Amino acid sequence: MEKINAASIQKHIEIKEIRDDVIFLKNGGMRAVLMTTSLNFALRSVDEQDAIIFQYQNFLNSLDFSIQIVAASRRFNIKPYLESLEQKQIKQENQLLKMQSYEYIDFVKGLTELTNIMTESFYVVVPYSPSIVKKSSFFDVFSSKQNHSAKEQKFQEIKNDLWQRVEFVVSGLRGAGVKAIPLKTDELIELFYKLYNPSAKEDAEIKKSKDMRNQ
Repeated sequence: MEKINAASIQKHIEIKEIRDDVIFLKNGGMRAVLMTTSLNFALRSVDEQDAIIFQYQNFLNSLDFSIQIVAASRRFNIKPYLESLEQKQIKQENQLLKMQSYEYIDFVKGLTELTNIMTESFYVVVPYSPSIVKKSSFFDVFSSKQNHSAKEQKFQEIKNDLWQRVEFVVSGLRGAGVKAIPLKTDELIELFYKLYNPSAKEDAEIKKSKDMRNQ
């Protein structure tokens, strides 16, 4: 039954494989995914808001390919944070601070029982379709008629075309005050696993990227 369910789910997933920091679709298309920072637009001055809008407008007008902007909200798993607080509380020698730590932990536990604490992540999906541009399916590149070095060279050429778009998007968003970094293979796998498994714990999802490569 599990094998049947897995096969049924696979039919509805457009992804063929993920490797070399690239998503390969069943139709021959390729995708790169960027994680971005966010801006607290409401706290900016009117002049700053106008400048951000102007830069973002220029970025959108400069694109000659489509992009997809995705906002993903997930329930945050507060358990690791509480465990770290409890460990610090145990090591705390000052009785007053120890009592305050206990009260704070109790407060956080009560708060999470009353409301869901959500975390939001923002992504930009950059597409490339070599099947259209090259007039042949991308997976033809890996046909058995070609030797390994020829396949690798062709793949790198196609990946470079995609990465030129990625760099263009990164540069354009930077002009609007938004930092963006491409997700690596393991981060992409984790992202899609949790997108297709909403009940999975948040934990420190893609922590390396959320730290934006340490700024």
